[in-house]
Amino acid sequence: MGRNLQSGVRLRPVDLARGHGLSTQAVRNYEEAGILPAAERTPSGYRTYTPLHARALDAFLALAPGHGHRTATSIMRAVNRAATDEAFRLIDESHAQLLDDRQTLQAVESALRDLAPTTAPGPDTAPASASASASASGGTFIGPLADRLGIRPATLRKWEQAGLVRPRRDPLTGYRVYDEAAVRDARLTHQLRRGGYLLEQIAPLIAQVRAAGGLEPLEDALSDWRGRLSARGRAMLSGAAELESYLRARE
Repeated sequence: MGRNLQSGVRLRPVDLARGHGLSTQAVRNYEEAGILPAAERTPSGYRTYTPLHARALDAFLALAPGHGHRTATSIMRAVNRAATDEAFRLIDESHAQLLDDRQTLQAVESALRDLAPTTAPGPDTAPASASASASASGGTFIGPLADRLGIRPATLRKWEQAGLVRPRRDPLTGYRVYDEAAVRDARLTHQLRRGGYLLEQIAPLIAQVRAAGGLEPLEDALSDWRGRLSARGRAMLSGAAELESYLRARE
């Protein structure tokens, strides 16, 4: 970053702060948090920093975008107390989380691709009067939907209890009626369950679909999600390079 990193150079807190676009209080906070090695003190009690502190600050600021502030802090604390194996474990956990997030995204994208356009409801197993009521209200009952998905009605009821599917009740019969949104949620849940995802893992994804207003608007959200994952991956690479530089400086 254009700073003089020759050995023997002494930096004031303001020098270190300005070189990184920070306040002097932020630098002191980072030192107190263990992100920076302890500063030396002048006879009058003022902090003095060295190029090693600048390297440490470079490493932390590069690690934070990819690993998050908390994990980046823990990594730097581990390095500064010479517990490099602990630092590497934390980095490995972050990479594992990124991989898990990528696999989740891929599962959702795969589920959306597999969702063929909804076909018209098949013959209803409910009484004729109930069938007429459901048809008039633009929905389908639990039996036909379960048959269409190849699951048991009890499974749909379980998904409803988990908040994944929200049928309404027919005012005349009390039967569950699945409108277009409920059928969509049931089909997406079915695809994700087939992919091995647990109900608690599916719940936030269904919530995203509902918040987006359907599957088509979700495509934009997925594209943004994909971009953020890629940005995290690149940030982790940048953080690794700066951390390696700091480790070499410590040696």
